[in-house]
Amino acid sequence: MATLPTTFFGWVHFLLLQYGEVLFKGACVTLLLAIVGTFIGCVIGLVVGIVETIPEDKDASFFSRALLKTEKRILDAYVEIFRGTPMIVQAMVVYYGAMSLFSIDMSPMFAGFFVVSINTGAYMAESMRGGIDSIDQGQKEAAIAIGMDHFQAMRCVILPQAVRNILPQIGNNLIINIKDTSVLNVISVTELYFASKSAAGVYYKYFEIFFITCIVYFIMTFTASRLLRWWEKRLDGPRDYQLVEYDPLADPCGIHPIATKKQ
Repeated sequence: MATLPTTFFGWVHFLLLQYGEVLFKGACVTLLLAIVGTFIGCVIGLVVGIVETIPEDKDASFFSRALLKTEKRILDAYVEIFRGTPMIVQAMVVYYGAMSLFSIDMSPMFAGFFVVSINTGAYMAESMRGGIDSIDQGQKEAAIAIGMDHFQAMRCVILPQAVRNILPQIGNNLIINIKDTSVLNVISVTELYFASKSAAGVYYKYFEIFFITCIVYFIMTFTASRLLRWWEKRLDGPRDYQLVEYDPLADPCGIHPIATKKQ
């Protein structure tokens, strides 16, 4: 029988050799849940944000105005419920409630994707609405003036600017999801925390194994934040650009003689 380590770092090295592959697979599941859930959540938030900003047309029929108000009230309820309850409770309700109420045998991974997505969508809906409202109203009025409807103005004028404004919030939600996927262990999703807890129970070395887990979580969140920061800078473009470069050969009038003397 091999001799067990006696020091802290000896145990860390030993546990890495024994359970490194298990922890790596758990980290991959965590990243998959966070990235896919954040992407779907952003799509949900985008749709909700656009609907929330649709202006009420007084010339529309009563049925159309009533339908729009009903849709907005339902979406408001969705946002308030999922922002006002913990994700761990949502996971329990969705996973066990699907079987109890609708006899749907939902897999833990599918339930995890579903919960992370709708939870992120509720937070991103408010971020999207704020990003849309942050764009000058004159731009939307100009788009409407040249014949665009609400959705065309959103797609071509407002959203490209709004998405850039809320990009830090998207990154923040991704980092939060990387950490918060740990609560999905309550429905047996084999993410990083679940794998760490299982490995720690073999030798009862909880401090050592969760020390490793802490470092893995930090590496994932730090890398994600730096990549998103790099993407933000790429979208900003160069700081020393010129809108139009003056070419005297292409100017048929040339430089005015008075302007030349002043220079």
